[in-house]
Amino acid sequence: MSSRILILDCGSQFTQLIARRVREARVYSEIHPPTRSLQWMRDWQPTGIILSGGPNSVTDDGAPSFDTGIVDIAPILGVCYGMQWMAHALGGSVEASRSREYGRSEVEVEEPAGMFAGFERGEKTTVWMSHGDHVGQAPPGYVVTARSNGVIAGFRHASRPIHAIQFHAEVAHTVRGAEIIENFLFGICHAQPDWTPGGFIEHEIATIRSLVGDQHVICGLSGGVDSSVAAALVHRAIGDQLTCIFVDNGLLRLHEREQVERTFKTHMGVKLVTVRAEDRFLGALAGIDEPEEKRRRIGHTFIDVFEDAAAEAGKNAAFLVQGTLYPDVIESVSAKGGPSATIKTHHNVGGLKPGMKFTLIEPLRELFKDEVRNVGRELGLPEEMVGRHPFPGPGLAIRVLGAVDKPTLDTLRHADSIYLEEIRAAGLYGEIWQAFAVFLPVRSVGVMGDGRTYDHVIALRAVTSTWCTT
Repeated sequence: MSSRILILDCGSQFTQLIARRVREARVYSEIHPPTRSLQWMRDWQPTGIILSGGPNSVTDDGAPSFDTGIVDIAPILGVCYGMQWMAHALGGSVEASRSREYGRSEVEVEEPAGMFAGFERGEKTTVWMSHGDHVGQAPPGYVVTARSNGVIAGFRHASRPIHAIQFHAEVAHTVRGAEIIENFLFGICHAQPDWTPGGFIEHEIATIRSLVGDQHVICGLSGGVDSSVAAALVHRAIGDQLTCIFVDNGLLRLHEREQVERTFKTHMGVKLVTVRAEDRFLGALAGIDEPEEKRRRIGHTFIDVFEDAAAEAGKNAAFLVQGTLYPDVIESVSAKGGPSATIKTHHNVGGLKPGMKFTLIEPLRELFKDEVRNVGRELGLPEEMVGRHPFPGPGLAIRVLGAVDKPTLDTLRHADSIYLEEIRAAGLYGEIWQAFAVFLPVRSVGVMGDGRTYDHVIALRAVTSTWCTT
C-alpha cells in the first residue's frame, strides 16, 4: 500500500468503526495503543494519524496522552477525546459539560473547507455525539470550523494539516460521516485508495511462500468463511504443501462435516483429513458453563487435536493456518494493548494453548469480515461459502448458555437449522448479517397439541449490519 492511516486507540468502543470507515474508502489502516513511542510512529511512516475517542477526561490520572511532537509526524485528526487532548495539550481549554451529551445532535459548519469541504457555510448536519467534556477554547493559532449549540465542535490549525472534531464521524448516525472522513483521507492526507483484494492476495501469497519455503503446513478448517478463505489463500500460495484438518468437534451446525468434505475435496482439490473428536471436546467441556473458560478449553483442545492429527497423517508440519480476523484480535487483546475494554477472548487468539509446537500463519489477521468475503470472491470461492453468516470458532458451545452436553447440542443444532431454512425460504438470508438460535438455561410452560408442556427454551436472534450485504 502506498498509503496507510495510523489510528491510536484512546479507549472508544467506536475505534473499530474508524478503521472500517478508512478501509471502506480503500485506504489501509491499523489500530494501535496510545503508548506507542514517537519514534515508533515515525518509523511506521503513516500517511495520516487519527486519535480516537475515549471514556476519560483529559484531566484524569492515567488518561491517554501523547508527546505533542505527534502533530509533526503526519496530518492528524482528533476525534472526541482526541480533540479534547489536542486542545488541552496545545494551549486551549477543556471544560466539563453540564451533562453528558449522547446521541444525535446538529453541527453548524462555520468553515466549508478542510474536514467540511463540500458543505455550505452555516449548513447544519446531523452527527453523533458522546462526550462529558467539551472544548472551551481552541488552542492559539487554531480556527474554529464548526459549532454545536454554540459549543466548539471542530477546529483546525491556521496553516498546518492538524484538524479535530468533537463528534463521531465514523458512526452511521452521522449523516455525512463517510464524506467527512474522506475529506481527511484524500483532501488533507492526500492518501491513495489502493487497498484492494487483488493487491492483498498478491502480497500475502509472496509473504507465505517466503515464510514457508518447502515445509509442510496444516490448516485448522472449520467450514466457516474465515477458515475457508484462509485455506484457499494458502493453497493458492503453496499447493500440496498444505493439508487441511477438519475437526468434527460435535459443536458444529447440522451436516457441517459433509458440506466441508464435499466442497474442499471435490471442488477445490485440497488435501483434507477429517478427525472425529466429539467425545474429546465434550469431555473437556463437561460441567463448564462459564463462557471464557469454554473458549479456553476449546482452544487448547483444538491444538492437541491438530498436533495428533498431523502426526497420524505422517506430516511433520511446522506451521498452522488459522482464519483469525482483525476484530478477533481487537476484541481479545484490546487493540494490541490499548485502553479499550476486552470484549471477549476468541479461542484462536487469547485461548491458544501455551507452548504449542506450530508457528501460526494468519493471513487474514488484519482484515474485517466484509474484506475477507471480497478476498474469497477474488480467489474464486463459491458464493454459498463466502456469503455464509458468521459462525463462532467455539461453535455451538457458546450458544448454549450453560453446561454443554450432546442432547442439548443436538436440540440446538436442529432448531438452528430450521430457523435458517425458514429465513432462506423467505428470501431474507442475504439481507441479514447473522441469524442464529441460542439454548437458554431456563424452562417454560407451553402447549403441544392439546397438552401442557414444561420444557427448555430456544431464543432466536437476527442481526443486521451496515456491511451485512458486502
